[in-house]
Amino acid sequence: MMFVPSGDAQAIVKGGQEVAKLMQKETGLYFNTSVATSYAAVIEAMGAGKVDIGWLATFSYVLARQKYGVELLLVVQRFGSPFYRGQIMVRADSGINSLADLKGKSFAFVDPASTSGHLYPKTLLLSKGFDPKTFFSKSVFAGSHNAVVFSIYKGEVDGGSAYDGSRAAVAKSYPDIFEKIKVIAYTKEIPNDTISVRKELPANLKIKLTEGFKKISRSPQGNKTLKNLYGISGVIDLDGLFDPVREAARLLNMDLEK
Repeated sequence: MMFVPSGDAQAIVKGGQEVAKLMQKETGLYFNTSVATSYAAVIEAMGAGKVDIGWLATFSYVLARQKYGVELLLVVQRFGSPFYRGQIMVRADSGINSLADLKGKSFAFVDPASTSGHLYPKTLLLSKGFDPKTFFSKSVFAGSHNAVVFSIYKGEVDGGSAYDGSRAAVAKSYPDIFEKIKVIAYTKEIPNDTISVRKELPANLKIKLTEGFKKISRSPQGNKTLKNLYGISGVIDLDGLFDPVREAARLLNMDLEK
């Protein structure tokens, strides 16, 4: 079972291990866990048969399904919703108040396969007539949502994109984060990230895993663990939620076969 490095790596390692223990108790199965070095690494590990269960970010799931036939078990929920948004942020004292004000500035995306931290913010910019390739003085991939927030906070970049709960995720360590960083734009709603499996897994095992994840999400300990892991409040099933992501990829001429 492999997890994407979307937040604090140590917290994800710990949370993943706790999920494995809860699932072992619930299903009787043993789980090895690891945190990938990138979003793409989870996809390739599943495609190579090295990982059976992947906690895939939204676009990562779309890519993994297209490339390797990865199957969706569950979509996670946050605050009871299977959707979230990306947001574009700047320092509150930057004088930047609109997307147009970012022209010639430096900008941080999360990861090439991040939906809220790259795909949707980029399509938002394009829809306003701003081509990220020429609009910014430079753009970088920070590697995680936390890293984007920290880069803006420290003044390393002028702006950045991440999921809509990214400031809250670091507020405990940075209590002035909402004062220092403001949001100037939101993306359209995005289906949440997933718990997905290799298509080769036996059908009865997929059912067992699905029911196990559902049960631990409803238990007090499991709910707390999932919240600490990725801010998850629950899980549901559905694949059709991802059609808007496929359309966004099509608009950007992104080859899902690669």
